[in-house]
Amino acid sequence: MTTRDQRMEKAELPLEGLSCASCVRTVEKQLARTDGVKRAEVNLPLEKAYVEYDPGQVDLAQLKRAVEGGGYGVRTGETTLDVVGVEPFVDARDLAGALSKVNGVVRAEVDLGARQVRVQHLSGTDLADLVAAADAAGLRLAAPDVPASGLDPQEEARAHEYRTLMRKFWFAVIVGVPVLVTMFMELNPAFGEALMPYQRAIGLAAAILTLPVLAWSGGQFFSGAWNNFRNHNANMDTLVALGTGAAWLYSTAAVLAPRFFPAGTAGMFFDVAVIVIALIVLGQALEVRAKARSGAAIRKLLELQAKTARVVRDGQELEVPVEQVVVGDLVRVRPGEKVPVDGVIVDGQSALDESVVTGESVPVDKRPGDNVIGSSLNTTGAFTFRTTKVGKDTALAQIVRLVQQAQGSKAPIARLADVISSYFVPTVMIIAVLTFLAWFNFGPAPALNFAVVTAVTVLVIACPCALGLATPMGLMVGIGKAAEYGVLIRNGEALETAARLDVVVLDKTGTITQGKPEVTEVRPLGHFGVAELLMLAGVADRRSEHPLAAAIVRGAQARSIDLGEPEAFEAVPGHGVEATVAGRRVLVGNAKLMRRAGVAGQAFGELAEQLADQGKTPMFVAVDGQPAGVIAVADTLKPDSVEAIRALRALGLDVVMMTGDNERTARAIAGQAGITQVLADVLPEDKARHVVQFQQENAPGQARGGRGARLVGMVGDGINDAPALAQADVGFAIGTGTDVAIEAADVTLVGGSLRGVVTAVELSRATLRNIKQNLFWAFAYNVVGVPIAAGVLYPFLGVLLSPILAGAAMAFSSVSVVTNANRLRFFRPREVRA
Repeated sequence: MTTRDQRMEKAELPLEGLSCASCVRTVEKQLARTDGVKRAEVNLPLEKAYVEYDPGQVDLAQLKRAVEGGGYGVRTGETTLDVVGVEPFVDARDLAGALSKVNGVVRAEVDLGARQVRVQHLSGTDLADLVAAADAAGLRLAAPDVPASGLDPQEEARAHEYRTLMRKFWFAVIVGVPVLVTMFMELNPAFGEALMPYQRAIGLAAAILTLPVLAWSGGQFFSGAWNNFRNHNANMDTLVALGTGAAWLYSTAAVLAPRFFPAGTAGMFFDVAVIVIALIVLGQALEVRAKARSGAAIRKLLELQAKTARVVRDGQELEVPVEQVVVGDLVRVRPGEKVPVDGVIVDGQSALDESVVTGESVPVDKRPGDNVIGSSLNTTGAFTFRTTKVGKDTALAQIVRLVQQAQGSKAPIARLADVISSYFVPTVMIIAVLTFLAWFNFGPAPALNFAVVTAVTVLVIACPCALGLATPMGLMVGIGKAAEYGVLIRNGEALETAARLDVVVLDKTGTITQGKPEVTEVRPLGHFGVAELLMLAGVADRRSEHPLAAAIVRGAQARSIDLGEPEAFEAVPGHGVEATVAGRRVLVGNAKLMRRAGVAGQAFGELAEQLADQGKTPMFVAVDGQPAGVIAVADTLKPDSVEAIRALRALGLDVVMMTGDNERTARAIAGQAGITQVLADVLPEDKARHVVQFQQENAPGQARGGRGARLVGMVGDGINDAPALAQADVGFAIGTGTDVAIEAADVTLVGGSLRGVVTAVELSRATLRNIKQNLFWAFAYNVVGVPIAAGVLYPFLGVLLSPILAGAAMAFSSVSVVTNANRLRFFRPREVRA
C-alpha cells in the first residue's frame, strides 16, 4: 500500500523471510542505498518495510528488487481483470504505464486482444483504485473479486505460515523420535554391545532419515544462511544452519570414515540436528500465532465494519455491498444495525453507540444535521443519512491507517537493541570458534567430541530474534490497545515520551469545558416565574446569532418551553437585543444595555457579582423597563473533567490550565475542576512561549526524563492551540476539535474526553515497562545462555548443556518475548469505566 504527497511517496512493503533483527538491518540497508529512497524502516513483527521515496527516481518494482537483492522477498499477488469496455484509439502500452502508477501496483500488462489486464501488486492492495484509474484512462474493467475467506492478506499469509511450520515440526518429530531413541540406546551400556555390529548401518540409516528433515523442515534456515552469505551478512538462519549442519556433517563423516577420527571421537549427533530443528520450528510456529494475536485491536476494528448498506436510489431501497456506496447516497439505518459509512442525518433520530471509534460505550443522541460515524451501532430509532465519506476516507478507515502507521514506527528505546543486534551474530560465531578451539586444545577426552558439541550449542542457543522483537512487539500491542480506547498515538517516540511526562497543560474551552455555553441558572425577580422569564428571553433571542443568545434559546427548549417569534427585533451590537414579545418590550443583554435603556441596575448588582465569581456570564432581562431577572450562561465542565484531572495528579503530573479568558472566570473554572495552577489572559501566539517556559524549568527529583528539564504535554482543540501542541514534548488533540490541531498533535483523543489523556499516559507507561521487560529478558537470556553453552560451568560443576536443551531454550526465548508483549492486551486503565 502506498500514499502520496506532492514530492515524495510512502510505501508499505509486505516482506517475507524475516527472522531476526539482523534481517531488519539488512533490508533497511538494501533499501536505503537505493537511489531515490529518502527513508526506510522495517518492522519485524508486522513484517513490513515503510519506505519514503521519490517516484521520479525509483518505483515499486525497483524497491522490490532491492529487497530481493538482500535475500528476502516482498509479498505480492497476481490478479487478472477482464476488460469490459475500451475507448477507441487507446494504446495498450500507455494504459499499462498509467496502471503501473496506481498505489500498490508493481507491474501491469494490458492485452487488449485477449481483453485482459494482468497486474502484479503488493499483498493487500485495494484494486478498486486500479479500476478507477483504468476508467479515467479510457479502459473499463470488471470489478475485482473479493476473496471468499474475507481475511486480511497478511492474516491469511500468517495462517498459511503457521500451518506449514506445524507440518514441518511434526515431520521432524516423526523422524527425530526414532533417531533419538536409537542414539540413546547406542550410548546405553545395556544396548551398546548388542548394537555394536550394526553401528555403521544404524549411522547410515540415521544420516539418510535426518537429511530430509534438514532439507525440508529446516530448509528455510539453510537457504536464508546462503542468501546472507552471498550478501556478506549473517543472521539467526546462519547460526541455526551452522549448528545443525555441522552436527549432521560431523556425524555423517564419523559414520563413513571413522578411522580418520582420533580413537573414541567418532560420535554421532544426528539426534541433535533433527530435534534442534524440530524445537526451533515449533518455536517459530508459536511465535507466528502469538504475533497474530497481537494485532487483535486492528482486527476488532475491521470486524465491526458493516458489510452491506440499505441505499435509496430512484425511490427504491436497495441492499448493496458497502464497497458500492458512493458519496451523496441516501442510506437508511434500522434499529440494531450498523452505520455503514460516515454521513449526516437528514431524517429521523436515534441513539448511536460509537464506542468502536471513540471508546465511549454510552450511546450518543443523534438528530437531523448531526454527523454519524461508520461502524457505529444504531441502538433505538430509525433514520436516513446522506453519505459524506466512504471507503478509505471514513473515520474508522483513517483510524486503522493511523494505528498501522504508528505500529510500524520505532521508539528511541529501540536504538540500543538495533546497535547490539548488528554485532550480535558475528560475535556469537566468533565465540563458537573460540569455544571449539578451547575445548579441542584443553578439554578432556574425547576433546573433538566436546569441541563439536559445545560449538554447536553456542550457535544454537544464541537468539537474536528476542532482541529484534522486544521493542516493536510492545509498541504494536500498546498502540493497538490505545486505539480501542479512542486514543490514537502517532508514533513510538510519542508513546515513549508520554510515559515520562512531568507537566500537562490544559486548554480550557473545549478541553476542560464543553466549549458551548449553556444556561446554568435562572434567577427571576419580582412577580416573574422561571418559565415565564425563559420564554420571554428565549423568544427575544430567537433571531440573534450570538452564542449566548443561542444558549438561552437552547435552555428554554430543553425545558420544553414553546418559543414563538418576536413581533419586533433589534440587535444592539456589544449590548444585547431589544424585542417585542406578546406586546411587551423585552431587553436581554449586559449591564451596558440596561444602563442605555434606563433600567435600574441595583436590582441586578449583587446577584451579578455572585454569578461572575462562579465563572458564569450574567444575562440581564428587563420587561417594559423593569428588571425581570438574571439568566446565568456558562461554558460548563465536561462530565468527567474533574475525575480525569484528579487522576492525572494521582499519576504524579503537574496540571496547569491555560486560557485566554480573564483571570476571574479562569480561576472560577479552575476551582471547579480542581486545578491550582492557572495561566489566564494568554494570547494565542503566547501559548507556545508558555510551553517553552515549562520545558526550561528544572525539576530536581521530579523529571522522569533524567535531563533536569521537564517534559511537557499540551492538550487542546482549537487552531490557536496548534503552535503549543507542536511545541510540547507530546501534543494531545481533542478529536472533536479542528483538523489543524489534530494534525499538529502526537496523540489524538477521538472521544473528546480528558480521560483519554489519562489512558494515554497510563498505557504509555505500561507499554514502556513491558518493552523494558522484553529487552531485559532478551539481553539476560543471551548474556547468561551463551557462556553456559560454551561450558563455563563444566570446570566447577561438571555440567555441560545439551544442544537439544539449547535449541528448546532458543526456540522459546522469542516466544516468551511475544507472550509478554501480548499481556498488554489485557490492560485496562483504572480511570476508564464501561
